[in-house]
Amino acid sequence: MIRGIHHVGLSTPDLDRLVAFYRDALGFEVVMTSEWRDREIIDRMVGLSGSAARQVMLKAGNAFLELFEYESPTPRAARDDRNPADHGYTHFCVDVVDIDAEYERLSASGMTFHAPPPTTDELGHARLRAIYARDPDGNIVELQEVVDPSVPFALDHTDLVEFERAAP
Repeated sequence: MIRGIHHVGLSTPDLDRLVAFYRDALGFEVVMTSEWRDREIIDRMVGLSGSAARQVMLKAGNAFLELFEYESPTPRAARDDRNPADHGYTHFCVDVVDIDAEYERLSASGMTFHAPPPTTDELGHARLRAIYARDPDGNIVELQEVVDPSVPFALDHTDLVEFERAAP
């Protein structure tokens, strides 16, 4: 039985910097830190040989974010200009209550956006507002504000997260 998505994993060249960003700018809570070296069971799980890494698990609301900094094998740098149309994992999304305030706050925290969030006037009868941004490693993070709580994928339909919805 699949209960839902548990976490998204990101590999980074600077674990401390990325943890600080997600903790301080996005409000994630550090729930676990670990590291490994010469662990055959982990090598088997991840399909690597001789792996060594530091790891941090962060939590926000109903999901976790797992960050890794590999020492071995030597990681290849990701393209920080990755196009969201490229095949494979493209982004993860965080649900926000006030997208305009979060856009301003996260811009000041170093997150880069290609544009401000669309206004409700621009969207017409849309039931959500969203915008893509990039974290300090260039990973794409979507900010999403569900304007209409009847949207079937709104967090309002889960019992995992309690929050106050902003006044319209």
